[in-house]
Amino acid sequence: MFLESGAFLIAFAGGGAVEAADAVAQGRALAGQHCAKCHAIGRTDESLHDEAPPFRRLHERYPIATLGEAFAEGIVVGHKDMPAFEFSPAEIEALLGYIESLGPKRRR
Repeated sequence: MFLESGAFLIAFAGGGAVEAADAVAQGRALAGQHCAKCHAIGRTDESLHDEAPPFRRLHERYPIATLGEAFAEGIVVGHKDMPAFEFSPAEIEALLGYIESLGPKRRR
């Protein structure tokens, strides 16, 4: 009963929260499909490629928002074995949202 009430509150407390959660989930799915072969995409896993930084630590190397342009134009930075990827604007937003969700929590 409590879970149903909580889900109801989340769904109607503001559509933005639900949409943001959906975008983060979509971003995680994209990371799993395109990036997990080399990068650690979770909070505790290890990268399978020695030169591929874990997503949870990308904020230490780059301002995450600046990665959007690289994703749009075909990312060519990173480790030497990294393939070029081109993502749609919606995919970029989802992927950046997911990566940001792994970093340090922002203060409001």
